Amino acid sequence: METYATVKGQIVIPAELRRKYGIKAGTKITVTDNGEAIILKPVNEESLKRLQGTLKGRGVLQALMEERRKDTERE
Repeated sequence: METYATVKGQIVIPAELRRKYGIKAGTKITVTDNGEAIILKPVNEESLKRLQGTLKGRGVLQALMEERRKDTERE
């Protein structure tokens, strides 16, 4: 598939791809440069569901509780 950039740098994403990736009017899209290509990723409910749980930290609760304990001691 090919598309062209306008004078303002805007591009049209073909309808087939918009349907496939759930891109509708107002959908936020992240633009990433990996050094070789420009990557467009829609930020929609589907993509957010795939990310769910990937940022879980280890020991974060313990670190937070320790910080709160230290704060309480300082007061």
